[in-house]
Amino acid sequence: MRVEIWSDIACPWCYVGKARFDKALAAFPHRDGVEVVHRSFELDPGRAKDDVQPVLTMLTAKYGMSEAQAQAGEDNLGAQAAAEGLPYRTRGRDHGSTFDMHRLLHFAKTEGRQEALLDALYRANFAEERSVFADDERLVELAAAAGLDAGAARAVLADPAAYADDVRADEREAAELGARGVPFFVLDRAYGVSGAQPVEVFAQALGRAWQARSPLTMVDGGGDACGPDGCAVPERG
Repeated sequence: MRVEIWSDIACPWCYVGKARFDKALAAFPHRDGVEVVHRSFELDPGRAKDDVQPVLTMLTAKYGMSEAQAQAGEDNLGAQAAAEGLPYRTRGRDHGSTFDMHRLLHFAKTEGRQEALLDALYRANFAEERSVFADDERLVELAAAAGLDAGAARAVLADPAAYADDVRADEREAAELGARGVPFFVLDRAYGVSGAQPVEVFAQALGRAWQARSPLTMVDGGGDACGPDGCAVPERG
């Protein structure tokens, strides 16, 4: 069974939602039969790479809320993250373009290190002091920490076209599937789960999707076949 997760590194609910999904998956009896694929989704597509601002400034401008309201929202997110065992800086974080991070994640997928890099990016953005935005060397350091070759990661970032089409393809597919926000989970292209749901909801969705998988129906007419021991030679009558 395949689970596809559309998310953005700048999305705090994606950070929390991944932790909740991971807990549900860890307890799922058939977890070894589940393939998880992370897909790209930008909350702020088209934002210039050097357009970096404090999170509170972005929130007040985008949603028309007061700074006190924006800070209260960050404090609530910090509590939600803490409940899942996640560190979260409620003050002093930046917001910016995540396009290059998504390109790196597609590169990491080809190296089998996508999950490791995603976790590193989330933790760096939400828990560490040094910003992850508009700083290629910071991203290279995180890529290396996730097990990727630093030189190869640097080359990806230096080429604006590298994996750009993969990011855009993911985003188009999300729109076609009806995703209006993230995190967005698609289980075997049969069930969709939107938002950072409780662990129990993810567990139920995994169970339902697994049960809904159609078993192969055999039509046996007694025909001859070759197997692991070779091909039986029919006796001549």
